[in-house]
Order: sequence, then C-alpha cells, then structure tokens
Amino acid sequence: MPLSIAFDNSYARLPPRFYERVRPEAAPSPGLLVLNTTLADELGLDAEALASPEGVAVLSGTSVPAGADPMALAYAGHQFGHFVPALGDGRAVLLGEVTARNGRRLDLQLKGSGRTVFSRRGDGKAAVGPVLREYLVSEAMAAFGIPTTRSLAAVATGETVLRERPLPGAVLTRVASSHVRVGTFQYFAHRSDEDGVRRLADYVIDRLYPEIAGADAPYAALFASIVQRQARLVALWLSVGFVHGVMNTDNMAISGETIDYGPCAFLDAYDPSMVLSSIDRQGRYAYSRQPQIAQWNLARLGECLLPLLSEDRDQAVKIVVERLSGFAGDFEAAYFGRFLEKLGIADERPGDRELVTGLLAVMQMGRADFTLAFRRLADIIAPEADTEAFLSLFGANAGVEPWLAAWRARLAAGNRSPAEAASAMRATNPAIIPRNHQVEKALDAIVEGSDGSAYVRLLQAVTHPFDDRPEDVDLGRPPRAEERVAATFCGT
Repeated sequence: MPLSIAFDNSYARLPPRFYERVRPEAAPSPGLLVLNTTLADELGLDAEALASPEGVAVLSGTSVPAGADPMALAYAGHQFGHFVPALGDGRAVLLGEVTARNGRRLDLQLKGSGRTVFSRRGDGKAAVGPVLREYLVSEAMAAFGIPTTRSLAAVATGETVLRERPLPGAVLTRVASSHVRVGTFQYFAHRSDEDGVRRLADYVIDRLYPEIAGADAPYAALFASIVQRQARLVALWLSVGFVHGVMNTDNMAISGETIDYGPCAFLDAYDPSMVLSSIDRQGRYAYSRQPQIAQWNLARLGECLLPLLSEDRDQAVKIVVERLSGFAGDFEAAYFGRFLEKLGIADERPGDRELVTGLLAVMQMGRADFTLAFRRLADIIAPEADTEAFLSLFGANAGVEPWLAAWRARLAAGNRSPAEAASAMRATNPAIIPRNHQVEKALDAIVEGSDGSAYVRLLQAVTHPFDDRPEDVDLGRPPRAEERVAATFCGT
C-alpha cells in the first residue's frame, strides 16, 4: 500500500515569524533501523508502507510527503541559566501534524535531518547512538505511564557525522502533542512582541488546554494548568529515578510531556545529588534539584505572560506569584501520591509521608539500588517472608529493619490484602528500566558495527517494564563497579 499521511498543519497557520520553512536534507543511503508499529497504528499510519523504500525515504527526510509543510520552529531559552535569545530547531524539522485514532492532534518531527536557519555552526545532523537512545528511553517512559514525546522510527542515513570521532548518521521521527516550549514564549517576549505571545498562548489553549478556553481569565488559568502539569511530570520522573540531564527552558514542553532526551540517565544506587550529564559541571540539573529547576523555568514562563495577565504590572506579577506558589503543593501531592503507590499504600494517612522519606534515607545511607529496592518490597509484605534479597541491597545498613517493621504494620492496618498490595506494587514499580550500562553496551555494539540484537532485546524489555521475565533477569541487575556509567552525553 502506498504511504499516505493525512496532514492538517495548524502551526503553519500561525504568522511566518513563528517558524522558517525548510526542506530536510536527503540521506545518501537511508535504511530503517527500528519502526514503532504499535505507535504507527495509533496514528492511523500503515506500518508496512512506512517500512517500504517510499516510507523510509520520508522518515529519513529524503522525500517530503504530500500534505507536509516542513518547518523549523523559532524559540529562545535559558541554557544552564544563561539566556540565549535565538535558538530554534537547529537540527529538527516539523513535517506536519496528524490526528491519531483517538482524536489527538500530534506533531511528526524529524530530528537530525540537516541544517536549518537556526543551526548556527552545527551541521543539523544526528548520530545513530543518540537517536537510538532517545527512541529507547522515550518508549520506556511511555511504558512507565509518564507523559512523553514518542518515537515512531529511527533511520540510518548512510553518511558519517563528525563529533569527537566520525560516527554513523541517523534521523529520528519524533511524535509529540506539541513542540511549543517555554523557550517559544521567551522568543517573542524577548522581542517585546506582545501580539506573538498572545497568539501563541491562544494557540496553546486551543490545542493543549481546551478546557480553559471559556475561563474568565484564560491566560492565568493557562499558567496555572501548565504549572500543575509540570509539577506532576517531575514527580513522576523522580518516582522511577529519572534524571533529565539538561532542563533548559527550551527543553520544557508546554504540553507537560518529557522532551529532548539528551544526556538523560536513571539512578542505580539511590543518590539525590546524582549528576550523570557530561555537560552539567555544576550539578544544576541533579536528580533532587529537578523540582526546583522546573519551578525556576516556570517563573520564566510567567514573566513572558505578564502583559496578558493584567495591564497593571504589579497585579500581573501578583497573579504569577500566586499561581507559581501552587507548584510546591502540586508537586508534593503528586510525589507522595506516587511514592505511596510504590509502597502499596492506597489511602494516605498521617505519618505515611514519613514512611517514604524514611525509606529513601536508609536507601541513601546503604547505597541501595533504587529500582530493585522498591520492586523487591512486593515480595516481603508478609512477616514470615524471606527478606535476605531485599536487605542485601543495603549492605551493612541495619536501619532498614525498623523501617520494614513499620511499613508492614501500616499495610496490615490498610484496606488492601497483602496480595492486592503486592499486585498494585508490581504494577507501579518497574522490574526493568533502561539501565545506563545496558543502554551504553547496546548502543556501542551498533555504532561499532556489530548486530543490533542487544538493542532489540533491551527495547523489548523496557517497553514491558512491569513483567517478570526470567530471560531478562540480567537486564534488571545493577552494574558491577567496572560497568558503572560515569557520564552521559547529549549527542549534538
């Protein structure tokens, strides 16, 4: 069946200063690396057609399909706290928008398809490793139930890109509810383009927050809704030990989805100060600082919206401060709600939050593996259960045993049976995550020219993260000392 994509491109109907039209660069020898057939079906796209030479030509940027309106979006951003007034899609092209089977409007974007007007000194290309990393981690996050951009396909281009060394090139097809970022608002606000800010806000309300369209103060309601979504998103990140690595304002999507998987990583041993990004030399985006940074980014968004909130600047500032002050409560509710689910507790009571913080404290002291500690709790709810495997995660730290007794007593006083609590915990605490060392091992094998069997196996496991599969036991183990990943890289 010939490839057919029913595009309807609403962003293209915004004024031309919102983007620059650009044609993706042709790949010399495109070849399909991986195709997300499940996502293709959700989008109403024919997977067989996407995998055909015609489809691969589209997914590589070599051919522009009928109805597409390729463009690079304009945005600015604070990068590690320093404002850059013009960033934009320097190596990405929005092909257009499609409506999924469930009625959602979604962007189709190519990452790594060549230079745009925003590329500055970059080549606009991407290497195989970062492309396949984003594909794998974003699909794992979707399987965890965390709002995220998705990956439809990864295609090798057949050309070499130059980074620290020559690497094989690739293009990722990313799917997102929208690619509007905090930095998009900053782009217009920095230029004192109040009309641009207003048009963008109206667009975002219409596309992403239609429930507030009739509000008495829609822009204040928009800001409050974005704050709430971001608070919940970061809480969910922390619940699986995820470290984004580069939470610049241009990497925060207004939709509340996780976006831009560059130097991202997951905790092995629980360490709130963990920084794994090679470019985060000051620890700005450490695991435990992510809520603080999200709130800081949202404050920058609030600054952009001031002219829309009130003609009286003092009143506008007051509105931003009031809405932003809700972040802490929204975050704590989402954070403790999810962590109590991880402990099998369905009905929060006084003292329950101390159970969460108490376990994390002994995990930090004992250098316990974050993922395994929570996963193994489901096996030891009963007082007579063998706790050896769980306690072994904590080394010589005996402080976990009093906590264990308190947790069991709390579950016994709850409204779930031990079997119900264990089942709920196994549906919340993943058995498999994209372990940093396993990701690096799988990617290195592909980059060095080996087969991709390790990657395919890891992808299959992380997209079914709550299953206990004997054949995947090794993928769930923490790294040995010599396997630990000290730093991850953004790949640009």
